[in-house]
Amino acid sequence: MLRVVNVENGAVQGLPAADPRIASFKGIPFAAPPVGDNRWRAPQPAQDWEGVRQAYAFAPVPMQVRQEIDENNIYTREWAVEPDIAMSEDCLYLNVWTPAKHADEKLPVFVWYFGGGLQVGHTAEMEFDGERIARRGIVVVTVSYRLNAFGFLCHPEITAEAPEAPANFGHLDQQAATRWVKRNIAAFGGDPDNLTIGGQSAGGGSVMNQLASPQNEGLFQRAIVQSGVFTQLYPGSGTPKFLRDLASAEQDGVRFFEALGASSLAEARKLDAAYVRDKYLASHAFWGTVIDGRFNVGDAFDLFLQNKRRPVPVLFGHTSSEFFSVPEVDTLDELKALAADLFGDDAGTFLSLCGAHSDGLDDAVKKASASGIEYAIRVAGRANAETGAHLPLYYYNFDADIPGWDNPGTFHSVDLWFFFETLAKCWRPFVGKHYDLARQMCQYWANFIRSGDPNGQDLTGEDLPRWETYTPEAPFGMRFADKAELASERPDELMAFLVRQYFKKNPLHSYSNE
Repeated sequence: MLRVVNVENGAVQGLPAADPRIASFKGIPFAAPPVGDNRWRAPQPAQDWEGVRQAYAFAPVPMQVRQEIDENNIYTREWAVEPDIAMSEDCLYLNVWTPAKHADEKLPVFVWYFGGGLQVGHTAEMEFDGERIARRGIVVVTVSYRLNAFGFLCHPEITAEAPEAPANFGHLDQQAATRWVKRNIAAFGGDPDNLTIGGQSAGGGSVMNQLASPQNEGLFQRAIVQSGVFTQLYPGSGTPKFLRDLASAEQDGVRFFEALGASSLAEARKLDAAYVRDKYLASHAFWGTVIDGRFNVGDAFDLFLQNKRRPVPVLFGHTSSEFFSVPEVDTLDELKALAADLFGDDAGTFLSLCGAHSDGLDDAVKKASASGIEYAIRVAGRANAETGAHLPLYYYNFDADIPGWDNPGTFHSVDLWFFFETLAKCWRPFVGKHYDLARQMCQYWANFIRSGDPNGQDLTGEDLPRWETYTPEAPFGMRFADKAELASERPDELMAFLVRQYFKKNPLHSYSNE
């Protein structure tokens, strides 16, 4: 087994994982600490070290709100189980799990970006243990990146200092880590030319941004976007948009420096990190991706539809009860007015689908409810075909029965336990069917990471249920419930109508085939 590995800055020593056939390396620096003059700067090269560095433990998590365990908050109850976890601005480290016995095995590689709204999250969350995926012949890498004010602040002085990288430091950290993987992963038995990036929630949104960045040509061969692609269904509803333009983001930064009491970038860089974090939290800001014309050249979803993205296979999906959008109206007359505004001559069809002519307002609004993620994926699936991209696109809907006293449904992020196959770390009373489903999901993901096709054999030796690509003619996806099964039913009438309306408003001739 590989236990000591030479990377570009020195030697690192790992430990046996729970399964000693897997080696784990934790806390490897991929960039210099983003502190002092490196605060609000693109990641800089890591320094060399002498001797063998012990890569035995996760590095401190990025600066963020310190979450406390709250039995009334499903997310802290599920994952924030170590409220005193070490936290530092010095956070640019990655972790590797490898099953390789030798450095020349050229195993497929999976690079994971965690979620958390670009505000919170870290690689030490217990569901992100890469061992089970690694047991399927994959080298797994989880990467840390800067968040909130540290990762996404802009300011005119920053732009003047580094016009080539004025923003999106958190995304640049992800990019730098992925480039480090490409340069170094062969030493861990990985194939730098067979690399898949993946993420969930804001990590999935980060994958979308990496897909759409013109800076990433040739960096990766596949992508997995879990609950990370969104577009608005109804005005005022759905998930918040992170995207800002550079000029307005710079003005946010000017106001933030005033709140910090800093008169210059140099002064702001000298302030204590906890003070900067607390001022950001007190401002109730929610900063994320910025259109800077360098890393980011526009809305990643729009660019995907225009086929202005890395030409690689993509696996998309969501849970069955997350991010549903409904019309925000108080009367049936308001619903009718909204329908007329959104759908014009087709408003009557929408109102009929919602039962607005015969049902009360509450029932009509309920019937109009639809998943914003499913909507975005189905729009992307049609554009993938009709712009001439015709790249493999796989779609799933996670619809498993989730046990627990809180009767949570398929809440946002619960699928993480399954495809990482880390159910045994969770407090929930999972039983055999859940472990069987997790085994299947983990195998599908490993197959996709290996070849761009999730199909193949289960660990039982049986063929997994066939997962077909998503096309407008066969708009099917894999439904993960008590077991994996290809859901051959078409989208319901409302969803099909909404997708048609999207393309009626956004004609395909406006898309590029570049």
